[in-house]
Amino acid sequence: MIRLNVFISVEGVNHTKVLEAAKELTAFSVKEDGCIAYDVYESATRPNVLLICETWKDSEALAAHEKTTHFVKNIVVLQNFAEIKLEKFEF
Repeated sequence: MIRLNVFISVEGVNHTKVLEAAKELTAFSVKEDGCIAYDVYESATRPNVLLICETWKDSEALAAHEKTTHFVKNIVVLQNFAEIKLEKFEF
């Protein structure tokens, strides 16, 4: 399995836009084959920080996810309007 923790730092006026993109990405991703878990969280202590926590069955499922229309569409929003830090764990 593969776990990704995607930390998203977003400021001010872009917060709503980025959060909506993360929510849309989550709504579609949980329905994909090989998706074990996928959710977006807002920090209780740092209002400008979001976290997408996702777990995939294997690297093939993750690679397929990264080619989906909803991923391509929403990752552009995240990359253009926020700072992203990715942690990847395989177990």
